[in-house]
Amino acid sequence: MAKPKHDPAKRPRRLHLVLGDQLDHRSATLRDLDPAQDAVWMAETHAEATHVWCHKLRLVVFFSAMRHFRDELRGKGVTVHYHELTTRKADDRGADFTEVLRKDVRKLKPERLVAMQPGDFRVQAMLEQSAEELGVGLEVREDDHFFCSLDEFAEWAGGKKELVQEMFYRRMRKRDAVLLTKDGKPVGGEWNYDADNRKTFGKVGPPTMRKRPHHFRPDDLTQEVIDMVEVRFVDHPGSTEQFDLPVTRKEALKYLRDFIEHRLCDFGPYEDAMWTDAPFLYHSRLSQALNMHLLNPRECVQKAIAAYEAGDTPLNSVEGFVRQLIGWREFIRGVYYFKGEAYLNSNALDNDEGADVPSFFWDGDTEMACVSDVMRSVIKHAWAHHIPRLMVMGLFAMLLGVHPRKFHDWHMAMYVDAIDWVSAPNTIGMATWGDGGVVGTKPYAASGNYIDKMSNYCKSCRYHPKRASGDDACPFTTLYWDFLDRHRDTFKGNMRMAFQVKNIDRKRQTDEIDAIRAKAQDIKRQMLNEESRKAGSTG
Repeated sequence: MAKPKHDPAKRPRRLHLVLGDQLDHRSATLRDLDPAQDAVWMAETHAEATHVWCHKLRLVVFFSAMRHFRDELRGKGVTVHYHELTTRKADDRGADFTEVLRKDVRKLKPERLVAMQPGDFRVQAMLEQSAEELGVGLEVREDDHFFCSLDEFAEWAGGKKELVQEMFYRRMRKRDAVLLTKDGKPVGGEWNYDADNRKTFGKVGPPTMRKRPHHFRPDDLTQEVIDMVEVRFVDHPGSTEQFDLPVTRKEALKYLRDFIEHRLCDFGPYEDAMWTDAPFLYHSRLSQALNMHLLNPRECVQKAIAAYEAGDTPLNSVEGFVRQLIGWREFIRGVYYFKGEAYLNSNALDNDEGADVPSFFWDGDTEMACVSDVMRSVIKHAWAHHIPRLMVMGLFAMLLGVHPRKFHDWHMAMYVDAIDWVSAPNTIGMATWGDGGVVGTKPYAASGNYIDKMSNYCKSCRYHPKRASGDDACPFTTLYWDFLDRHRDTFKGNMRMAFQVKNIDRKRQTDEIDAIRAKAQDIKRQMLNEESRKAGSTG
């Protein structure tokens, strides 16, 4: 039977809205779309590209993937009303998401709008407000890309004093019989293998690894996007020179296959390790494709387990990867929606609202070897694995006293895989402890000694990780003791912080605390009050 012809002038029965992080042909949004009666709406807008100061790679990935998805739909005979950004800022057809949508709805006059729940409260509010003002029905469907529905998470979380990720993870494993024996016990006898997954590379560093696939050199469509971004968003951070990210499902599947076959085996033992000029190591780098729905987490879990069952991959690596998907990823999404929009303004440590990230969070211009190396990766790839994010950039932001929302906004701007639902609990909760213990029962506070243990950064750094005062004091170590000193009363009742509280109490009994406080004030005065080098925060 012939496919219906693409007819942009035909009035649709339903207008199915597809957002840039919902690029799945089997999504709830498109499941019952009838090409003969319905149409799809997609839009690139200047406001969405600049509400945070987006990395150029982030812009290219989203716009290119959206345009590829548009063309795939049109190839199936689906009518797609799509708004492209061009190099001419005046050619926006409405710079705001809601303005573009309202203009099209007034023109097309659909009976109703169909959307999948956005991963951002801000976007959800814009959709609801637009539908109300236009007087058109809006059907919002739950995103079934995830293992756990929002109702199920709310049922589990309701009434609990603490939301413990490990308990949620075990519940999900049991519910779906993932890595379980026939009698319901965890395969291997343990629920997680964290104890086996904290190895470092020692003095010799990581072994030579197979190069990652570079199947994703820009095609003509992606190159058009790159050219547009380089002209229109020239002042934004990052570079597009070495673009190699998947923008279609076919490409994302190649990334997944490469990870399962060549990296998963050693992912577990070294998932917390860091090394200079080695940003990827054994990590999958699948988060961008997953969070844009180019990959489904179920297929990732299935392929990882199949590798274990075939004897190709050890259990600790497979369990660690599965836990990231079934446990952590689902848990933080549940927290985001369960706690609601107010979560975004959490500030449990009462940090100054104006305390923004330092300028080197944008350009990497710092003498701290760890931060400089991580930022080289972020600037070049718009990506870093979870330990540099949490225990370098996140840790420094928390110790310095950056406002949690400011750190979240920076994370949203600089990482290619950042969507509000996944970024907020990781930045406001886990990294900066802005939520006061919702995501983690204790702050991930550490001195430069942790970085020294897990990497080779300190060997080439002018600062000494064990020194908290003096010219060669490590800023991490200085600010660590200052952080404990400032928030001692907040953490004194936290049993998991008992050891650290005792340590700061001992410091307070010596003259060294005065030198630490003075050094910390100098650092904070310089870094929190400096004028940022980025050319404007709104593009």
